[in-house]
Amino acid sequence: MDWPGTDLHADLRSGIRQVCADFDGPYWRDLEPDGYPEAFVRALTDAGYLAALIPEEYGGGGASLTEASVILEEISASGGNPSACHAQMYVMGTVLRHGSTECKQRVLPRIADGSLRLQAFGVTEPGAGSETTRITTRAEQVSEGWRINGQKIWTSRARYSDLMLLLARTTPMEECAKPSDGLSVFLFDMRDLPGLVIKPIRTMMNHNTTEVFFDDVLIPHDALIGEVGRGFRYILDGMNAERILIAAECIGDGRFVLDRATAYASTREVFGKPIGANQGVQFPLARAYAALRAADLVRFEAAARYDAGESCAAEANMAKLLASEASWAAANAALDAHGGFGFAVEYDIERKFRETRLYQVAPINNNLVLAYLGQHVLGLPKSY
Repeated sequence: MDWPGTDLHADLRSGIRQVCADFDGPYWRDLEPDGYPEAFVRALTDAGYLAALIPEEYGGGGASLTEASVILEEISASGGNPSACHAQMYVMGTVLRHGSTECKQRVLPRIADGSLRLQAFGVTEPGAGSETTRITTRAEQVSEGWRINGQKIWTSRARYSDLMLLLARTTPMEECAKPSDGLSVFLFDMRDLPGLVIKPIRTMMNHNTTEVFFDDVLIPHDALIGEVGRGFRYILDGMNAERILIAAECIGDGRFVLDRATAYASTREVFGKPIGANQGVQFPLARAYAALRAADLVRFEAAARYDAGESCAAEANMAKLLASEASWAAANAALDAHGGFGFAVEYDIERKFRETRLYQVAPINNNLVLAYLGQHVLGLPKSY
């Protein structure tokens, strides 16, 4: 199925597809339920795609967020799972915009060449959930550096990351004028740190997610990114980027399942004709296609605004909302079109069905997206 707009960044898309061609359905199926795609990550790194957002002066590709979104879209559209790639992209905004020159010189060239991996983003906590300003993980400045105590959850790929970007409270909430004050961001090497414990969490999709415990963990003074107490503002850049990139992944997921479903529905015959001729099969696929096209346009608008340094929170949230719902509708329609075979592992529909369902809940629940739009775009009273 031709997808309008795939001629945009044609060389970039072609390069990604060439890498993905060596990692087909059996590769991803063999990793279930919780294997890490080491060979795939290495291939993307060697080809330079995981360093896309790192400036050229630090050995990266100097790409825009729009181009990064295309990379993740094509991985998904090729049948791959880009979850092992996206964190290294969306945390870049915080480091690039707020990290010191010394910090960037120290870590970015090594991230670019693959000798360091930055895939762990420690923000969410069991007691706070989506209410990020309620986190209680504490960073206390001591003579040796910073002492960390607390717990993070849903910190995906922490077992496979060398570095962690951590949000922690440096000033107790009761001493702050606003809940968003008193939070700071740290970037540090998490390997072999005394007091740091990582425990995997089994989930319905393969995201290598974990919970991380900090018990008097010491990190150096220069782990601090930017100024003390301004960390919440710093990670907002990363959150908008994350939502745009996740939207692109969902677009790719939708393309993949629609490709499979339309091909199957065009050739599978029941009662003497292809099942795709039946409106009960055809119309859900057509509706999902229309929804994906609309979400794709908002994705590109959001990415363009981000790249131009313009406000994009509304667009980033809408892109994530629309794309996650459209890809889920496409996956549902594809599963129905395949009938019993949709549940067969070898068709890869059930895997994508599980993978794309996540994004109505993460990285932000769609209900919170609607609450944001209602309050900050439509001007309605705050609902929470």
